[in-house]
Amino acid sequence: MAAKGPLAGVRVVELGGVGPVPFCGMYLADMGAEVIRIERPLGDDPLSRSRRQLNLLARGKRSIAMDFRNEAGRAIVQDMVRRSDIVIEGFRPGTLERLGLGPQDCLAISPALVYGRMSGWGNEGPLARLGAHDINYLALSGLLGAIGPHDQPYPPLNIVGDFGGALYLVAGLLCALTHARTRGEGQVVDASIMGGSVALMTQLYAIHDAGEWRDQRESNWMDGGAPYYRCYATSDGGFMAVGAIEAKFFAGLVDGLGLTGEIDPRRQMDRSYWPEIAGHFTATFRTRTRAAWTKVFEEVDGCCTPVLSLDEARKHDQARANGMYATIGGRIEPAPQPYFSHTPAPTPQPATPQGGDAAAILRDLGRSLEEAEQLYRAGVVARPD
Repeated sequence: MAAKGPLAGVRVVELGGVGPVPFCGMYLADMGAEVIRIERPLGDDPLSRSRRQLNLLARGKRSIAMDFRNEAGRAIVQDMVRRSDIVIEGFRPGTLERLGLGPQDCLAISPALVYGRMSGWGNEGPLARLGAHDINYLALSGLLGAIGPHDQPYPPLNIVGDFGGALYLVAGLLCALTHARTRGEGQVVDASIMGGSVALMTQLYAIHDAGEWRDQRESNWMDGGAPYYRCYATSDGGFMAVGAIEAKFFAGLVDGLGLTGEIDPRRQMDRSYWPEIAGHFTATFRTRTRAAWTKVFEEVDGCCTPVLSLDEARKHDQARANGMYATIGGRIEPAPQPYFSHTPAPTPQPATPQGGDAAAILRDLGRSLEEAEQLYRAGVVARPD
């Protein structure tokens, strides 16, 4: 029997958006949920064309492109809500309320519904309705100020904010779904990118409040300040990542580098000694290639690994041994995580073209061929082709 996943039978409606909401929908689909993504019809500007071509985070979902700002479009969404367990959306606060598709509208249709909202700033406060992107939310969370070299913060791509926030939304949805299925009571799950970023820093704040963290980049043990937790260049322009925090790993690192006798391992945590340690490490790593050092530290337990490119990472034996990538529609993509012993996630299906499932979705909602044709002609629903 083909794998169906732990969320088999769960129905989800994803109301457009970019970044965290599509990632959340993809994760639920990866776990076996039936996800219908309602696309907002895209324009013909360069960004819209790029999004249409890339069709990001759409694997495993069915797609319908439509305008739900009118009565006919709103009725279609309401029919989807009526037969679904979860709705997720990422519009600015108040947008869907004005369209009659806000949480209270949808909970009136389906009292056991879980309504997930993903905002940037949160739904309240002076910035709630102000546009922004991942870097802005990280800036106000305090996280961006802690990342990068001492003279300038560096944005950690959009992974920490957008997708960290998305995983908090996923966790909240599954908690609320459990409650809905045991109590028959739906609710609103309100997640934000800024809120998720702040929550991810719980340990960091604890270290800071204990007086063990300096509010200055590259001056702490895990921000590149410590010589035993940073990257070093090799002779061929590659890099090795060092994470030798514990004393036994630090000793292994020093031994693997051939620096026993030149570095005093008892002074590993002595900040005044860090520049001297870093000087030895920097000079030594530059004497060999990345491949040579990789071979050394495959035999020595010093928490030292090569820094791989995206293409190299997909080919690495460790990733292959654990099935961390999967071939989906001819492309090698990250596989669903985590693994389940009794309800393994199915291999994701490739993304269909945006709006490509409209005919099947309308049929499932009870719309006849004639009614579907009227919706196409009226511009309410984009024709599947």
